Amino acid sequence: MKTLPLSYSLKNIMRRKTTTLLTIGGMSLVVFVFATTLMMARGLEKALEASGSEHNVVLLRKGSSSEVMSSIERSEAAIVEMFPEIAIDPADGKPLAAREISSLLMLTKKDGKTKANVSIRGIGEKSHKIREQVKMLAGRMPRQGVTELAVGNNIAQRFSGIALGSTISWGGEEWLIVGIFDAGSTSFNSEVWADNNGVMRSFRRNAYSAVIFRKNEAASIEQIQRRMEDEHRLPLEAKDEVTYYRDQSKMMAIFLRVLGIFFSVSFSIGAIIGAMITAQNAVANRVAEIGTLRALGFQRWDILQTFLLEAVIMGACGGMIGVFFASLMQFVDISTVNFQTFSEISFGFTLTPGIALSSLIFAIFMGIAGGILPSWRASRLNIVDALRDA
Repeated sequence: MKTLPLSYSLKNIMRRKTTTLLTIGGMSLVVFVFATTLMMARGLEKALEASGSEHNVVLLRKGSSSEVMSSIERSEAAIVEMFPEIAIDPADGKPLAAREISSLLMLTKKDGKTKANVSIRGIGEKSHKIREQVKMLAGRMPRQGVTELAVGNNIAQRFSGIALGSTISWGGEEWLIVGIFDAGSTSFNSEVWADNNGVMRSFRRNAYSAVIFRKNEAASIEQIQRRMEDEHRLPLEAKDEVTYYRDQSKMMAIFLRVLGIFFSVSFSIGAIIGAMITAQNAVANRVAEIGTLRALGFQRWDILQTFLLEAVIMGACGGMIGVFFASLMQFVDISTVNFQTFSEISFGFTLTPGIALSSLIFAIFMGIAGGILPSWRASRLNIVDALRDA
């Protein structure tokens, strides 16, 4: 059985450089959009998932999807802090637990015009010990009972008036920025931290949003969840911190993926039409050549396979170029609104092998979709009619 070599397809592609480059360029643009939206969704998930620790447990009011929606009374928090599953701080013998409150604070961005909500977290004495990924870049953590703030590095970089020693007015009080911290690629980097009781006073709240604690080595999340079910005085539910933050990212990540797929599919129609026109022109210019190949003994399948291979090669080239330029977006940080907390969160694009592979498959699909009809037409040409055009 005769087969046409790969070099034959490559030479034919290079014959029509202009149309080939335009087709590949259109496909690469679509792949770039497809890949970057998936990278954006994965970057958001990564930022939130990295915020959680498998050693920490988050307690919220039952039915609450986030800390902003939750409410825990002081008496309930006091009961929780007596749980034997909580690890003990060896430095002072106290439970590694923190009562925290989450709310929103509006700040002005560097442009001096745009305002955005940022998450303000009222922290307890042990909050910074529980969140080991938080490291101080300058200054210190706010003291308990004092109107002091520590801000995440993303907040310091993106908003005006945020610097060590500057003040922010809210709740009728002046708050002094005493520290700037870095929390890596986590959502904490987009937060402002202050004393929990001070935040409650400023926002006129009389309950905490959540209780966070470090479980000891002998405790499991299942054991803690059973305790919560048995403790009828506490209408609370427990989640390990990784699961909690993963759930926080789901809605926004799904939205970004659906939006990206919608635009990619819409744009791909143009790319497929471009590939179809390129393949159709190739068939029209090579009718005599196809007749000669058939006369030499090559079958219809060989002709179909050859033209489809050319479409696949163009799709693959477009896919690789699109993925390459999408990979450069990993050096860019963006911000968006977290639908769960209604606050701005900053994160980076994340390219994974799965996203790269999906993007290449999508590009090859565009090539095949655009080349299938012209390839079929080429394979069905009559030998005599084709040779008559020679």
